[in-house]
Amino acid sequence: MSNIENFQELQERTRDNNRFYEIFLEIESAKLEKSKDQLKELMRAHLNDMKVSIKQGLSNPQLSVSGMSGTDSVKVVERYDKGKKLPMNKLFGKILSYALAVIEENQRMGKIVACPTAGSCGIVPAVVVAYAEEFNISEEMQINSLFTAGGIGKLVAQEVPLAGAVAGCQAECGVGSAMAAAAIVELMSGTNDMIINAAALALKNTLGLVCDPVAGLVEVPCVKRNAFYAIHAVSASELALAGVETVIPMDEIVVAMKQIGYLMSPDLKESSDGGLATTETGQSIAKRLEKLWFENK
Repeated sequence: MSNIENFQELQERTRDNNRFYEIFLEIESAKLEKSKDQLKELMRAHLNDMKVSIKQGLSNPQLSVSGMSGTDSVKVVERYDKGKKLPMNKLFGKILSYALAVIEENQRMGKIVACPTAGSCGIVPAVVVAYAEEFNISEEMQINSLFTAGGIGKLVAQEVPLAGAVAGCQAECGVGSAMAAAAIVELMSGTNDMIINAAALALKNTLGLVCDPVAGLVEVPCVKRNAFYAIHAVSASELALAGVETVIPMDEIVVAMKQIGYLMSPDLKESSDGGLATTETGQSIAKRLEKLWFENK
């Protein structure tokens, strides 16, 4: 099967009721010269790695090298375990804690799945695993949702490199949130059109999101941003499942994201020369870590 160039073509190819994950699986099978079963086993391994990173992230008390992250996921778990929670049920708490756990594990140099990047690695695993646990969703459906999410990310990447240094964090956590929103709709057996709408609603509401890491590290604001945009994905999926549609088509949103990335100042694209990185506190942290680095060199 030939490659798909954009989201409009994807929708046209699935008018005969094929699911998105089936199309993406066929394309990757032909491209990589691997059977569908082989690819499913590979995705099963990725899913397992996601679950392991959540588990290890929640159980590992170790701080990151910088000392800026490592304990927030446990704090969220403790809040919900003690019953001091919002009335939204424990799914909310799971998503927040799981997203933090994965990105914190990343800071400890643990094994994670970049989806689509290391800086946005907590968003997709958090929603897929939390929804699967809460709604007793089969492993097969979880794997299918990851193919759907991966396909969405790949189509965006064909137009815009998924890197904060190129287009800001809209191309990392923004795309990660769009992928997660699509995965949720797949898990909840929504239609193909709902999947596209969920991804579009998530992505267009992250446009302009800058990449301004303090001290050049993927920690502040990156760690907590994963938790925020995992919930953002839930909002997008709920709207789409309710029948809410995007006004601007997904392909046009991607073009807009590319344009915004081009217009964005280089100071706000992973350089740490602007935004939060240049605040008084941000600069103080950078100087402290620089001194620490030279002392340990």
